[in-house]
Amino acid sequence: MSTTGKLKSSSSELDFDRPNIEDYLPSGSTIQQEPHGKLCLRDLLNISPTLSEAAGAIVDDSFTRCFKSNPPEPWNWNVYLFPLWCFGVLVRYLILFPARVLVLTIGWMIFLSSFIPVHFLLKGHDKLRRKIERSLVEMMCSFFVASWTGVVKYHGPRPSIRPKQVFVANHTSMIDFIILEQMTAFAVIMQKHPGWVGLLQSTILESVGCIWFNRSEAKDREIVAKKLREHVLGTDNNPLLIFPEGTCVNNHYTVMFKKGSFELGCTVCPVAIKYNKIFVDAFWNSRKQSFSKHLLRLMTSWAVVCDVWYLEPQNQKPGETAIEFAERVRDIISVRAGLKKVPWDGYLKYSHPSPKLKQGKQQNFADSVLRRLEEEK
Repeated sequence: MSTTGKLKSSSSELDFDRPNIEDYLPSGSTIQQEPHGKLCLRDLLNISPTLSEAAGAIVDDSFTRCFKSNPPEPWNWNVYLFPLWCFGVLVRYLILFPARVLVLTIGWMIFLSSFIPVHFLLKGHDKLRRKIERSLVEMMCSFFVASWTGVVKYHGPRPSIRPKQVFVANHTSMIDFIILEQMTAFAVIMQKHPGWVGLLQSTILESVGCIWFNRSEAKDREIVAKKLREHVLGTDNNPLLIFPEGTCVNNHYTVMFKKGSFELGCTVCPVAIKYNKIFVDAFWNSRKQSFSKHLLRLMTSWAVVCDVWYLEPQNQKPGETAIEFAERVRDIISVRAGLKKVPWDGYLKYSHPSPKLKQGKQQNFADSVLRRLEEEK
């Protein structure tokens, strides 16, 4: 392919990825000038291509890119590679997948036959029961990782049970929890899920002290905050794990960390997770795919390759706010995992600003541009 062809291809890819600026303009706005010499944002964009490009850069979707799953480049495009690709599909679906289902089934049989008697027969021996249940949960998570042929490399000292500490990690998928849990039985704070995942949350994972919440319930925030403070003060509680982004991000970026994890007055232990996408993209887009389908995709891939770094514990500095502390920890995780920081709140993924708010923001932008143009005259 010629250099010109490559440039055209690259340009078309960028145009495809760039959002349409028209989608962000107020509905019903016209090209003509408004009375009293007041211009709409659409007028300014039509006056100057430079302004249009600048506005496109402002809206340019580093936010949506955080939640995009990038499909792998196709490599089965010629007569030599296509037979190899077909052979690989047969191996993955007819050999590896059934073997992995068998591994997972054996794991569940061992786990349930041990967990149920321990949970009900050792009710009067809480310390011993918690210790055995913790080991069983770690074992079951190891079976899950084996069912994806997980190749996970852990760096740094293994977490230990200590009071007044909390572990925070970047978040790509619910399997982050499983990968970390097979090494240490964390108590995690997590969104309450429906279906079989919700059943596991309310039964098995309750035994390791996990805390659940619902994003749609405002009162849950106060309840969760109270439970977090009580948990970190307990000497026998499992280490607390929090994903402060509050949503799954595609392992290329990190969005803003919620400050709640950094207001507990305890030591924060950063954990960086980086997936190698050579065999499969581990990002879970919960709005497009159920967790069952996500697991199926992992179990029909060649392997899940991942690095986990347990980083140096951090304490809040004198005069440092919770938000500044959260940003400092996010910097540490982003640098270690090679992720790009973006100034977005991940909860915007679940809610959109009202048309009135967007229109106000757009008009304020237009007014500020007009003032700058007048100052330059």
